[in-house]
Parts: sequence; structure tokens; C-alpha cells
Amino acid sequence: MRPAHFLASVVTAAAAVIALANPASAAPANYVALGDSYASGLGTGSYDGSSGSCKRGPLAYPALYAAETAPASFKSVACSGARTGDVVTQANTLTAATTLVTVQVGGNDAGFTDVITTCTFGTDQDCTNRVNTARNYAANTLPGLLANVYSTIRAKAPSARVVVLGYPRIYKVPGSCNVGLSDTKRAAINSGSDALHNTIAARAGAAGFTYVDVRGAFTGHEICSSSWWLNSLSWPVEESYHPNRAGHASGYLPALRSVVG
Repeated sequence: MRPAHFLASVVTAAAAVIALANPASAAPANYVALGDSYASGLGTGSYDGSSGSCKRGPLAYPALYAAETAPASFKSVACSGARTGDVVTQANTLTAATTLVTVQVGGNDAGFTDVITTCTFGTDQDCTNRVNTARNYAANTLPGLLANVYSTIRAKAPSARVVVLGYPRIYKVPGSCNVGLSDTKRAAINSGSDALHNTIAARAGAAGFTYVDVRGAFTGHEICSSSWWLNSLSWPVEESYHPNRAGHASGYLPALRSVVG
């Protein structure tokens, strides 16, 4: 082989190797965020006026991810108070052109607000009993509701990458708080978060979706830790027990980024 031909062959082979090692960047996503108050950004204190009681804001992890990645299109329809039935309705915003969906729901179905209220004002036993009721719901009723949500998403956006995000443990046990809920109540509430994780992870996996467990990301940043990424009892009250700005920017956003890129 003549030197010129040999050199050309080497260059061509090298280019092929480089192409395999560095595939072309994916096209910008058409991204839609679905879910409840954890996805809308309630707790960050900054909301879009047009979202009304849904409390969607620019500091929520879906908006932060969109700002970071500049998708071809982005729309969040997440709404404070949303349950699985509401997210089925939210899924009407999906189309065959949607390429990325994030969804977070299940806590309200299991009675998150009532659990917190009971544990705040009731006895240790009241709290434990209410959490056990929520855990039973999460194990026996929530799976079917989530399956309906996930099948609806897949039907509406058949080619989309779907990422399901879970909930953190709320409290560090034992923690540095000198007042407030007992360690018994804190541990009970955390067990409710674990029950939600078990169900949501299983249903997401069965649907072929990617599940993001954020409990590890929030470890060391729970209420009663040295660095809180969640609000305790707050004003406005509705922001209580939700991720604050650091929870979205340093907890949820990196967790989402780790699976989507």
C-alpha cells in the first residue's frame, strides 16, 4: 500500500473510533413535567403568578433542569395537591412528539397532609396508627392507581423517556431538634416515606420507566439535621414539609441529572 493510501486509511479508522467514542449529541428534548407539589416547587417561595393555586415556580427541579439543558420545549403542569387521578388528566398535555417526561405523585393519595397533621397534634400512638394506615394504602391501593397513571403516560407519549421521582425521608432520627415531634413520630413518618418508595419503585419498574430514589441524596439534609433541605412547620403553612430551594437545586436536580444527563 502506498504511503498516502496508508495514511488515509489510518485517518479514516481513527475518525471511526472517535465517532464511536463520541456519538452525536441527542436532539433537544420536548420535556413535560407532571406531578404534585413536590414537582411544582411548593416550598421554594417563588411561584409563577399564572399557575395560581398549583404553585409552580422557576426554582422547582423540572424548571431548573429545563433551564440547565435548554430543551426544544418545556412545560410543567405539576400542581400542588395533585393525586394520581389529577396526573392522569395532566397527561393530556403529552403528545407523540414528547421525548422526556418526569412524574412525581402518590404522596397525596396516601394521605401525606393528614399524616403530618395527626403526627403534629396527636400522641405518639395516634401518629403511628395514622402512618400504618397510610402504609397499608401504599401497599394495597396505590399500586393500581400508579399503574393507571403510568399506562396513560405511555399511551400518550409512546416514545418518551419517562423518569419517576420518589420522596425523601422527612426527618433525621435522632436529630438535633430540641422541640417538636418525638423521635417515635419522626421514625413513623420516615417509614411512610419508605413505604411510598417501595410501591412507586416497583410500579415504575413494571412500566419500564426509570425510577429515581432521592432518599440517599437527602440523607444528612432532613429536618433536624445540620443542613435542612426541607421546610419544617413554615409560613405559609402549605409550604411546610416540602423541599426548600436547596432541596430542589442540590437534592432533586442532581438526582434527575444523574439518570437523564
